[in-house]
Amino acid sequence: MNTANSRAADTLPDDISPIENVPLRVQVADRLPAAILSGRLKPGTSLVETALAEQMNVSRAPIREAIQILENDGLVETIAYKGKRVKPLTAREVGETYSLREVFEVMAVRRILDNGAPLHQLREHCDTMTAAAEADDFEALVAADEAFHHTLITLADHDLLRASWKNLYLRIHQIMALRNRDESNLAEIARNHPPIVDALEARDTERAIDLISEHTRILAAFDPVTIVEAL
Repeated sequence: MNTANSRAADTLPDDISPIENVPLRVQVADRLPAAILSGRLKPGTSLVETALAEQMNVSRAPIREAIQILENDGLVETIAYKGKRVKPLTAREVGETYSLREVFEVMAVRRILDNGAPLHQLREHCDTMTAAAEADDFEALVAADEAFHHTLITLADHDLLRASWKNLYLRIHQIMALRNRDESNLAEIARNHPPIVDALEARDTERAIDLISEHTRILAAFDPVTIVEAL
């Protein structure tokens, strides 16, 4: 390398990351579920391969592969003579999902208090939610909300609990996003979480359990049909 090129290389910033050669099928497989789980593709939306391929500027093959994966995960269903669509949510499914979620998160709260797990990550997610609400950044708020509850389960340090949560994760994520989209007051969503951390820091088991249970039951009570129609 000549001296000029060497000097130029020395002045390059360290945070320029290499360009990743990500296969199209991987990009499609990431973007389609993200659109469903964030609520941008609503339950009941038809998934037409040709339209999606044109919109995403790819061939139909990676679209077809991604849709098949989503169907295997239970987020997409096939309707006879009509094709594929985002699987609709029912009130019963929401209720069942969140009744299990409450059991999991109450167990997590008990174990966190028993184990004396560090709580700084939960507090950081609360701060991120507050900042997102102040910036009216819905996507950032949903991501921080999801991270809060994922961290709650992780801090419980229970492998079977974490695996069981993972099985519910896709539906929980989708329901949370739909519910939050229906809630126009982002600040209210953000405010629901710090009291949970306060109770954990105070080692107040009864209050922490009451708060996480109340938080879960509020989300479980919404009618998914009404929410989807309003979006």
